[in-house]
Order: sequence, then C-alpha cells, then structure tokens
Amino acid sequence: MYGQVVAVERLTPSMVRITLGGEGLAGFAPVDATDAYVNVAIPPDGAAYTAPFAIETVTQLPNEQRPHRRRYTVRRWNAARRELQLDVVVHGDVGVGGRWAAAAQVGDALVFQGPSGKYRPDPSADWHLFAGDESALPAIAASLEVLPAGVPAVARIVVDGPDHELELRTAADLDLVWLYRGGTDLDPQLLQHAVRSLQAPVGRVHAFVHGEAGEIREVRRHLLAERGVPKADLSCSPYWRRTYTDEAWREVKRDWVAEVERDVA
Repeated sequence: MYGQVVAVERLTPSMVRITLGGEGLAGFAPVDATDAYVNVAIPPDGAAYTAPFAIETVTQLPNEQRPHRRRYTVRRWNAARRELQLDVVVHGDVGVGGRWAAAAQVGDALVFQGPSGKYRPDPSADWHLFAGDESALPAIAASLEVLPAGVPAVARIVVDGPDHELELRTAADLDLVWLYRGGTDLDPQLLQHAVRSLQAPVGRVHAFVHGEAGEIREVRRHLLAERGVPKADLSCSPYWRRTYTDEAWREVKRDWVAEVERDVA
C-alpha cells in the first residue's frame, strides 16, 4: 500500500506532519486503537527503484538495496477524504525517516504496511496516565481526543523546550506538564522523577508509557512495583533507545523486552 504526499506541515522544530492521499490508500483499513501505526519503507540513497514499489519484490534484493523500515503512529485517518496523517519526529539530518519527512514534498510517494495497534483508553478506568516523549506525542494526542468529558487525565511529556510543545485537545480534565531537556539529552530521569512526584487521582489508572527505552523502563518499574499498577492496566513500549540506531535497536529489542519483563514479577 502507498500514499501520495498531499500536504507537509512543520508542527514544531522536531515534528513534521505528513498527510497522504490518493488511490493507493483505497484499501486502508483502520484499526480501533489510538496507538495505531504503519510500517513505512524508505528506499536507501542511490536505490535503483522509487516509490511506489512492491515490498515483496524489493525485500528480495541484497541487504544494501532493501528499503529502510520505520514505524510511525497514525495521527489521524479521514475516511471521507481518504487521507492519512503521520506525525514524524525529525532531528536535523539524523535518522532515515526524519530525513525523508524533512525533505518530503507534495507528490512524493510513501510505501507502507499496516496499520496495526493495541492500545485504546479503557473507558472503565477511573483516570488515565500518559508518560513519554515526542515520539509518543501522536499516540498521546489521539488518545486524549477520545477521552470522555470530565475524566481525569495526567500527561507528562519530555520535549526539547517550549517551542516543541503541541496543542493537545481533549474533553478530559487534563493535568499536563511539559518536561524540558533544555536542548540536551543528559537527564534521562526527567520522566521518572515527574511520574514519581505525582499526586495521583483516586481509583484505577490505565497507563500509557511509551518513548525512550531506558526512561520508560524506570517508569514501568515504579508503576508496577511501587504504585501497584497491574500489568494489564499498563501499556508500555520502547519506541527507541538512546545511543542506538533504529536498526541496531531492532536487533536487540526482543531480548531487552524480555529482560524488562523480569524486572517485576
């Protein structure tokens, strides 16, 4: 499946919204999840092929010619207009996906597979916790939009600074705090400290903790071991890992997740 870029919008210095449209989305089947994602395929520099292409064909090529695979959250699907929005994190020229998004122009094609997804806020929960960084922002924003009026929601989100904040719309009673790195990545405990200091609302929480692997591991351990949150009420996913390329992270992610599962029995 593929979409044609119909709009590009720079939301913040580190976030670009890509809107895809066209006949290539005719078979798109949305899933009932606010963390829905697609697996995109981006040709390497100098590739002898361009999008659109058949993933099944190019994956038979030598490794250096195969497309780079990246996973991006579906920010919004407009069935009436047949348009798919993806909010992509960009950090200068670092990262294949970020470079593609930063240079994307109307008319470009993007090949992908999916969508898939697992999380949606549990309507039976008494309150909701969202903890993560800019990589989790699309899913957090989509989740906040479906919460009913008045339900307590707490969000703690790590970004580089005030100009990296996004407007988040929700009918929920939202307690939102942006956590600033100050342009550095030297304080990996920002998120953990913020969640530890929470004066939690009363009742059962449904928690969404997604983002950098080391940061979410500490938050997960705290919620399970110290706050007694059942595993069934916690959605936790390491989107990326500090000092690792996406390819290197995928190679070790399965073992890392298994190790994290043993943190709290």
